[in-house]
Amino acid sequence: MNSIINRKFRYTFSGASVAIIAANVIVYFVTAYLLPRLMVYLSLVPAAVIYGRMYWQFVTYMFVHAGAWHLFSNMLGLYIFGMAVEREIGTREFLLFYFLTGILSGAASFLTYVYTGSYLVMLMGASGALYAVMLLFSVLYPRAVIFVFGVIPVKAPVLVILYFLIELFSQMGSYGMGIAHLTHLYGLLFAFLYCLIRLRIRPWQAWGL
Repeated sequence: MNSIINRKFRYTFSGASVAIIAANVIVYFVTAYLLPRLMVYLSLVPAAVIYGRMYWQFVTYMFVHAGAWHLFSNMLGLYIFGMAVEREIGTREFLLFYFLTGILSGAASFLTYVYTGSYLVMLMGASGALYAVMLLFSVLYPRAVIFVFGVIPVKAPVLVILYFLIELFSQMGSYGMGIAHLTHLYGLLFAFLYCLIRLRIRPWQAWGL
């Protein structure tokens, strides 16, 4: 018998990943061209959460992007990996996974910022949830091959491990300032735990390690 933690949803597929992409594009154009000041209210800013009680930022930060390339790269990744993951596990499970890992990644980053005294950081972007989706994709499709830069073939599990090492090295070395490497790492961590706890999948076994 499955507990409430493991209880499965009835399978449906409605293309929610495309709807999420559309929402991200709309929010970008609004914040970039119509209401730039709205970015401060939608990004995750520790000071705003603590002193302004803007708790919605734990969700809305995932829909705000700093520039066109930031938006494009995240949405391209979400389209490639998100559609495949949603089709495999169903829309309801995908939405739970996407928002839970994204919110937890933001919350963990928030706690880290508060602990280090970084109250005015603006965290934005879907990267935390996207990295989570990438990890789940590698678990569901361990034999899938991704062509990096369109030419270099890399198996999905290898790509995820490489991304983990790059993000860890960048975070520890403080490289790539302005990039939320820590949030990316949290996304991978919470996706890993989601696989273990809710999906009852051991990623390393799926990868054949």
